[in-house]
Amino acid sequence: MEFRLLGDLEVRVDGRCVELGHHRQRCVLAVLLVEAGRRVSIDQLLDRVWGHHPPRHGRDTLYSYLSRLRRMLEAVDGVRIARQSGGYVISVDPVTVDMHRFQRWVGAARTADDPHARHLLEQALALWRGDALANLDTPWLNTLREGLVQQRHAAELDLTDVHLRSGRHAELVPALTIRAARHPLDERLAGQLMLALYRSGQPAEALQHYQRIRLHLVEELGADPGPSLQDLHRRILTADPMTTPPASTPATPSGPPGIVPRQLPAPPARFTGRRAELGQLSRALDESGRPGGTVVISSIGGIGGIGKTWLALRWAHENIDRFPDGQLFANLRGFDPIEQPTSPATAVRGFLEALGVDPQGMPTDLDAQVGLYRSLVAGRRMLIVLDNVRDADQAAPLLPGSPTCTVVVTSRHQLAGMTAVNGTRPVALDALDDAEAHELLLHQLGADRLAAEPEAVAYLLACCAGLPLALAVLAARAVLSPQLPLAELAVELRDTTDRLDAWDSGDLRTNLRAVFTTSYLGLSTRASEVFGLLGLAPGPDVGLGAIAALTGLPPARVRGPLRELEGMSLIHQHSPGRWRMHDLVRLYAAEQAREDQPETARQAALRRLVDFHLHTAYAAERLLAPHRTPITLGDPAPGWWQGPPADHTAAWTWFADEHACLLATQHLAAKHNWHEAVWQLAWSLDTFHFRRGAIQDQFDDWLVGLEAARHLDDPEAQMLAHRVLGHACARLGRHGLAMDHFQQALTLAQRTGDLAAQAQIHQGLAMSWAQREDLRQALEHTTQALHRYRALDDPVRTADALNDMGWYASRLGLHTEGLAHCEAALALFRRHRHRDGEANTLDSLGYIAHHTGQYDQALSYYNEALRLLQEIGNAFDEANTLEHLGDVHATIGDQQQARSAWRQALRLYQTQNRAEDADRVQRRSPAV
Repeated sequence: MEFRLLGDLEVRVDGRCVELGHHRQRCVLAVLLVEAGRRVSIDQLLDRVWGHHPPRHGRDTLYSYLSRLRRMLEAVDGVRIARQSGGYVISVDPVTVDMHRFQRWVGAARTADDPHARHLLEQALALWRGDALANLDTPWLNTLREGLVQQRHAAELDLTDVHLRSGRHAELVPALTIRAARHPLDERLAGQLMLALYRSGQPAEALQHYQRIRLHLVEELGADPGPSLQDLHRRILTADPMTTPPASTPATPSGPPGIVPRQLPAPPARFTGRRAELGQLSRALDESGRPGGTVVISSIGGIGGIGKTWLALRWAHENIDRFPDGQLFANLRGFDPIEQPTSPATAVRGFLEALGVDPQGMPTDLDAQVGLYRSLVAGRRMLIVLDNVRDADQAAPLLPGSPTCTVVVTSRHQLAGMTAVNGTRPVALDALDDAEAHELLLHQLGADRLAAEPEAVAYLLACCAGLPLALAVLAARAVLSPQLPLAELAVELRDTTDRLDAWDSGDLRTNLRAVFTTSYLGLSTRASEVFGLLGLAPGPDVGLGAIAALTGLPPARVRGPLRELEGMSLIHQHSPGRWRMHDLVRLYAAEQAREDQPETARQAALRRLVDFHLHTAYAAERLLAPHRTPITLGDPAPGWWQGPPADHTAAWTWFADEHACLLATQHLAAKHNWHEAVWQLAWSLDTFHFRRGAIQDQFDDWLVGLEAARHLDDPEAQMLAHRVLGHACARLGRHGLAMDHFQQALTLAQRTGDLAAQAQIHQGLAMSWAQREDLRQALEHTTQALHRYRALDDPVRTADALNDMGWYASRLGLHTEGLAHCEAALALFRRHRHRDGEANTLDSLGYIAHHTGQYDQALSYYNEALRLLQEIGNAFDEANTLEHLGDVHATIGDQQQARSAWRQALRLYQTQNRAEDADRVQRRSPAV
């Protein structure tokens, strides 16, 4: 059993992590562990977990967290969370908590002799895996973390004193120099560095460092160094015998004597971001670098140009003090556009020469060379960086066998074999975010140049899509041509078919097309075909069903190529069953499709994809709105289709996952003049858009659909488009345009004699008039709709019209008449299991009950309506009902409940871009 606070909070049982729940629950456990064996009062727990903003039912929430933690830990021997006189205590052996173990060992070291002190301090510092409680954030824990940082720093200083007394001054200088730069005002650390420099034969450098810290102290604190540091300065000036170095006594076996290799290339000059990934690398070393551990191998993966080598070198230089016995570096050229991959034999011979082995006396057999290499690095604290690795076989001979060594591998390949065999810690690199990408350009081009052309800068950033190499190449071109406006560079990128030409730097190693080609050429024939087709797919990502349709392959046969592409970092499975591709890789993939596959094959693939989305969307829509009058689709193009979603929940999930792809597919269909698919996709998305409150998407979809229907000269499709556009415009507050669309729809419906369509359009006109507060006109149009539905003997639509009539009548103060209509509507909706209609009618009845003084009944109606709306995912009407619910609470004087309901309504209105509705709620209660 181990409780770990010196890094992310973790509880490990038999080496496995225990799931600890969400953030606040973990904070409760952290507070108890900090006070292990001591009672923590309820008030202290509330304060330390929530600070000055505890939840309304804070004690109840806290008790539930404690109860869950008890259940999580009840099977662990020797651990118990118990109630004790107004508080709680965790009964646990403090030695199982790394923070207490650290503090105990550091305290013991301060009274021990040097050999034992060194051992205790090294053990204590090895417990740290990163910032203490790094994944928790409360004011009290933040203060605790700062204190622990100071304790760690003090322990490091104690260990340095031990090493200085042991005569290890020379090897301490590099690490002390870096630490002194991080802590420029620390006089104790400055004294240690001065002493190490002086004892290493560098008295001038020691005196220079004294002057540096003296100036820092004067500038920052207005004070001179303290007496201790001044005394050391005087003794160095006078060559006092007290500063004479003691005899060197190595603390640990350092391996065979010889050259200490320093092969790392210079760190990247313009490195930006990647703090999370740097932290991952450090944690991998912290967690696996303890005595008896295994070799730490962190495998950094990502597409070409994503910055793998930059990250590896930045981390290596930031942590160079942790590898005093040297650093080895090999570029294995696994994906080099010019040279062949470096053989393991060549790489290991290079390492042996760097370690001081005479080439003449080097073994000729590769196995013997590898054995000698591993013998030379055994027991030494070294870093080995293997850059641009082709595959696990290329890297395997270069892996040391010593637990004291650390290996960092970069590769475009995921190196699954190394993960399985060597337990690598993979670090996946994604594109830089917008802020990091902007910062990279800022470093290169300067603030003035960026500020002069903000639009061009925004476009360049969008085209580079966060790929560091793409940003660096464009920045280099701009630097080399200082008079070139950035807008000119942006113009080069306008045409996506030849956009990659802008990144032709003249050097194949920084030419994006060449960089991607080295990965592409390593693919199998099937994987390269799938890769090209994926470049043609519209939308930000693509699901397995869409890939099957696009390629014409069943899912079982397409998974292999997908794994191959993912292994080469050309695609990324960002969620189960969904893959995405970097924008620039997508451009390259589309180029390859155009070069390798005939136009007829590409068109057939896109048609299969459009039909997959259309037919699946239609089937999903029928599950969401089974009472809606269906349309008729043609047969899909021949190919692989997985079939419709299983039920309502699956249909909603499918729409949510595919929404952006469906919009992009509709635009693709419009581009190819597949007009029928265009308006039918708009129809199939209609229910999802309305329930989600995505009215602008609904409007945009049907605007494209209307144009497609006009091309087809299809009056029924045109009538549908005008009717839905009228509804969308009315909901968006564009009342004049709404009336125009409704009138055009009504004209077409009257021309064709479509009574059902006429009734629906009259309902739309009623809604539009009601929004203009002309409720009598609304009632008139609803009456016309009701007559037509009754003539058609359509009970569900009749119920819909009855509810509308009840709503408008009650808005006019005719509550008795409104109640009769709504109760009749509710009965019909329930008989035909129409949950949308039932929920809307309950909302109407809630309004009537509210305005006739039946407040409890009103609350009951509204709460039941909310339950139904939330079950079916109708966020648009949910927002309205929440506002009405708040109105009732306000009427009966329950301001807290009113504000809560209005706050939820406001959040939905804002999400749905319903500005007028949001403003109305905020005017009711500015505190919302």
